Amino acid sequence: MRRFLVLGLAVAVLAMAAGCALAGEIKVGYLTALTGDYAGYGQTELRAAQLAVEEINAKGGVLGQKLVLVPYDWRTRTEDAVNAVRRMIDQDKVVAIIGANASGANIATAPIVNRSKVPQIGTVSTNPLVTVDEKGKVRPYSFRICFTDPYQGKVLANLAAVKLGKKKAAMLYDVASDYSQGLREFCIKEFEKLGGKIVADEAYKGGQDTDFRAQLTNIRNSGAEVLFLPGMGKEMALIIKQARELGMKDLIIMGGDGYADFMYEIAGPALVGTYWVNHTSLEDPGMQPFFKAYKDKYKDECKEFVNGVLAYDSVYWLADAIKRAGKADGTAIAKALEETKNLKLHHGVLSVDPKDHNPLNKTAVILKVEKDGKAHFFTRIQPK
Repeated sequence: MRRFLVLGLAVAVLAMAAGCALAGEIKVGYLTALTGDYAGYGQTELRAAQLAVEEINAKGGVLGQKLVLVPYDWRTRTEDAVNAVRRMIDQDKVVAIIGANASGANIATAPIVNRSKVPQIGTVSTNPLVTVDEKGKVRPYSFRICFTDPYQGKVLANLAAVKLGKKKAAMLYDVASDYSQGLREFCIKEFEKLGGKIVADEAYKGGQDTDFRAQLTNIRNSGAEVLFLPGMGKEMALIIKQARELGMKDLIIMGGDGYADFMYEIAGPALVGTYWVNHTSLEDPGMQPFFKAYKDKYKDECKEFVNGVLAYDSVYWLADAIKRAGKADGTAIAKALEETKNLKLHHGVLSVDPKDHNPLNKTAVILKVEKDGKAHFFTRIQPK
């Protein structure tokens, strides 16, 4: 039995792609969680990425060759992410890797891809250490398509303190998550800079804790007007449901891009009225052709649509970089990724800062969950 489980869909896709790649192949690894806590995000990412590959190949591929996606399931476990990346590079001979959909996985794989000179693009990996080391030095082969936690933290703080005018906030974060800890730190710093006060700072352990009533009781007693949730889908949904059950009806709840559509299945109407920082929205005109193509192909709505959008555009960004590099070589591709400027993708225009490999001046979208259970466009925020 293979150590890394891949969806039957992905296996079929690989076989098909290999069979039609008559003019040569360019293999691209895709690291995504198909099982485990992040599977809801990962399954959408793989589908969206494969859709992009098929569209690119239908138009002649890249440098006259077919793109072939080589997916691995990291099972929401960093040790599996490390093993998968090693196998992609040493055995499958990929020229680049897209994914993972989590900061911790990308931080763990960064030493491998940089040592092997194989560029890696994080899709929703927002922690600064994904693309720079502890001293702030850029990792030459590590990139991201999403904005970072410092920026996202500023957006959250501005939403609470400036847009909504709230000055007393509570924090409930995941001590087991690099993403959550980073977002917490930057959000608190900016909120206090804007005149706000953190009146409760509570923690939990993701993947283990399911009862948050003790922390929520402390938050209720603190007099907080806003609750910041810098976490990931499942736990946040349970927290929101339990908060409302404890009578915290007027508490404004907001979080980052760890939001997931499936949270409504857990929290139900308790989720209505919550706010989430993100990269795009269901109403984004530029993404409508993608949403239609996704539905036509998979006979389903693009659930966890933000992951789908960023996965889709990551493939297009990489294809553009390979074309500009002029060859399927890791070092040349990394240079082209770093030099990306004013590249029009589907969800926005991308320029890369060569100092840290982060997108430049990416406007954040604020989503608000409405009574239909979906997160819709609320406003845009671009903090200074």
